[in-house]
Amino acid sequence: MLEGVTLGWNVLGVAVLAVAAIRSRSVALVGFGLDSLVEIGASTVVLWELSGAGEARQRRALRLIGVAFVALAIYVTVQSTVVLVTRFHPKPSPLGIIWTALTAVVMFALAAAKRRTGFLLGNPVLQSEGRVTFIDGLLASAVLVGLVLNAAVGAWWADPIAGYVIVFYGCREAIAVLGRCHTPPASVR
Repeated sequence: MLEGVTLGWNVLGVAVLAVAAIRSRSVALVGFGLDSLVEIGASTVVLWELSGAGEARQRRALRLIGVAFVALAIYVTVQSTVVLVTRFHPKPSPLGIIWTALTAVVMFALAAAKRRTGFLLGNPVLQSEGRVTFIDGLLASAVLVGLVLNAAVGAWWADPIAGYVIVFYGCREAIAVLGRCHTPPASVR
């Protein structure tokens, strides 16, 4: 149920963030929307694992998620750098502010519930997904700060800086996910 709520929130989030990003031309909102797409893939992998899907299928899915994180990091790096170099000023985004604030609260609550449930079930995959959800809450908070600074005091540079936070996260997660793809199956270890 927790993964279903996470999946549903991220699917809705992609649509909301697309609208907010187009209206404001915010690189941070585009990056966070793309991150939500990657998170949809991660939730799907966890649902597969919980349903007993095979390890080969899980490794393929993890590899795709890792590549998606790399693509996300490259895209947001280029876009954030272009915004900083050209000194492009995104418009304030009330919709983006509201959505990222709600997302932070929802992700932190889901992360705590996943951690607790994973511990009670003895399921390390669900506990790990809880950490990913917690990071998603932190990312929403970082984007929120950038959006608020831009809207409140015209700190246009806060938007691409928030984008770089997403880049850092994307690179870190790509390394972790791709590293798991090369770990020998449990039967070999």
